[in-house]
Amino acid sequence: MGKRTALVAGLDLGTSKACVLVGDVSDRGVEVVGLGTAPSRGLRKGVIVHVDSTVAAIRKAVAEAEAMAGCAIHQVVASMAGAHVRGLTSHGVVAVRGDEVSAGDVDRVLDAARAVALPADREVLHVLPQEFIIDDQEGIKEPVGMAGVRLEAKVHIVTTNVSAAQNVLKCCKQAGLAVDDIVLAPLAAADAVLTPEEKDLGVALVDIGCGTTDVMIFHAGAVRHTAILPLGGAHLTNDIAAGLRTPTIEAEKIKQRFGCARAAKVPHHTAIEVPGVAEREPRVLSRHILCEIIEPRVEEIFTLVSREVIRSGYEGNLASGVVLTGGSALLDSVADVAEAVLRQPVRIGVPQHVTALADLVGSPLYAAAVGLVLGVASGGRPGRGVSMRAHDLLGRVRHRMTEWLREFF
Repeated sequence: MGKRTALVAGLDLGTSKACVLVGDVSDRGVEVVGLGTAPSRGLRKGVIVHVDSTVAAIRKAVAEAEAMAGCAIHQVVASMAGAHVRGLTSHGVVAVRGDEVSAGDVDRVLDAARAVALPADREVLHVLPQEFIIDDQEGIKEPVGMAGVRLEAKVHIVTTNVSAAQNVLKCCKQAGLAVDDIVLAPLAAADAVLTPEEKDLGVALVDIGCGTTDVMIFHAGAVRHTAILPLGGAHLTNDIAAGLRTPTIEAEKIKQRFGCARAAKVPHHTAIEVPGVAEREPRVLSRHILCEIIEPRVEEIFTLVSREVIRSGYEGNLASGVVLTGGSALLDSVADVAEAVLRQPVRIGVPQHVTALADLVGSPLYAAAVGLVLGVASGGRPGRGVSMRAHDLLGRVRHRMTEWLREFF
């Protein structure tokens, strides 16, 4: 029996929905005890554009999760995405204090690596270590306890727009929630759907949401590249609404029920009923026409993903191929199109390490929500640490002073 830690709530704020997942965390994984979802109209391409709508969606999702879990939710780990997110590689060097590397030395070298010049409207969301170097010895993952005089760190830094992060905090506060941490959505999804072997051999995670497609590349167990593309499932829905001349709500239902990313797999004689706009009579059209609308947009999304993979320089290092997740990964034959465009083996990623109600959350839709909770179950993400301005600044200063005193006294 795994050692129990605590109940943890994850809030996945997406363009189309707010999802709250409550998990009973242990060292074996997460036992889902509560789940709540609510449609969201307050975000556009992953960024909050209407506070009141977002707060209402959060409250509704929280209420559903509380009713199912039988507990009150006061704190959450929240996700964030959006085209404003940027990733960059940095390097830090410090002298080791003492005969061997301590946890304080690691903190100092990570601080040195994160000291990059950023515009006033941007700040660091994550500092993710790639490798440590001790006296020219490369490839070290855990430097604490090793002898040396010079410690270096190569890290991947994720930055975000200050106002976007502050709006997440503001909406959660208005919904009566305290935010323990803000985590990049594809990083959380990676915790849920990727295996350690895939991260070591090299894999590209492609999280196709409603408003954005998030790309995160792993190699040698570390994040190497991050990109957020401003295309997603909503663009497919809009194409269907315009092409079939039907309301957007109906277009979404048609996409989910009849959509296919490969038109050649759909016979021409299969018919679907398409509701009209503004009380016009519904029409009967071929399902093949629907799929001919969907396929070019799906190909466009994966063409942009391919460009990001090439830009990262790791296109030849993805031995584990590509893992698709997110709501749009449920589209029929989407993996076939991805394989054809990316020329990589592709699988659909569903949440792992779920010990209860796995059938309820065993869908790409809930990858990020499950990953938010799993990140706590695994003891936190390496290098995780939100530095939102005016957010727990006193606590961070107190922590750094305590560490400094421990090192010297």
